[in-house]
Amino acid sequence: MPGSRNLDRMTTAEIVRLMNREDRKVAEVVGQELPAIARAVDAIVAAIRGGGRLFYVGAGSSGRMAVLDAAECPPTFGISPKMMRAFIAGGRRAVTGAVEGAEDSVANGERDLRRVKLTKKDVLVGIAASGTTPYVLGAMSYARRRGALTVAVASNRRMALTRLARIAIATEVGPEVLTGSTRLKAGTSQKMVLNMLSTAVMVRLGHVYENLMIDAVLTNEKLHERAVRILTEASGKSVSAAEHALRAAGHNMRVGLVMLKLGVDAREARKRLTAVRGDLRRALEE
Repeated sequence: MPGSRNLDRMTTAEIVRLMNREDRKVAEVVGQELPAIARAVDAIVAAIRGGGRLFYVGAGSSGRMAVLDAAECPPTFGISPKMMRAFIAGGRRAVTGAVEGAEDSVANGERDLRRVKLTKKDVLVGIAASGTTPYVLGAMSYARRRGALTVAVASNRRMALTRLARIAIATEVGPEVLTGSTRLKAGTSQKMVLNMLSTAVMVRLGHVYENLMIDAVLTNEKLHERAVRILTEASGKSVSAAEHALRAAGHNMRVGLVMLKLGVDAREARKRLTAVRGDLRRALEE
């Protein structure tokens, strides 16, 4: 970009001011794609409700963004890791280091989806700033042939990736401060889009109560304490009451909240939730 042509001659303060100024543009660009993001969310929700799964696929920085977002969802929302998974060109080694030539294989993109037996019920989100990464294109082409829903997240609307997608999200952030380094504005825009997709999907699927993580997996003491705070806030009851309910519910926050709000025991709370297929609002008659 013209404004960073003399980057190596700038002071430290000038460099970070320039980067900050460019980063401010990202949220505005993502905002222009909100209708497409919302369509993607609704389509993913429908697919999962129909028995489908959500897959991300990417390479390099894009793949790492995908892996990060997918890894966070099972513990945050209590979903099975099988429901949502990310593939990165080069496999696990590529998460922490470069794997030479991994993104150049069209066949490997298809191979990874064959291994999980992708079906027409599933959704594939392909992420590539350039929109031309062979590994991602191979996966998207295969998904289209299988009849799966395809979503593209790219930084250029006029590329092969968006043409393979039923829903295209194109965050055209413009040239990077460091020419060609798509881990900067392009990567930030991808992180924002994936955050929106996964969070909104999980909210729509009922894994959130009000704005609280009601299905978080309690794997350590910090998360147990957070669960008590969540139940206290959601129910209006005391901390001691929330702790008692959480223990009686077998550390299931959803069951604990029904107990606290309706004044029933764990068995009755589970019965009410089962009767409405886990719909917390209906179980609480709200």
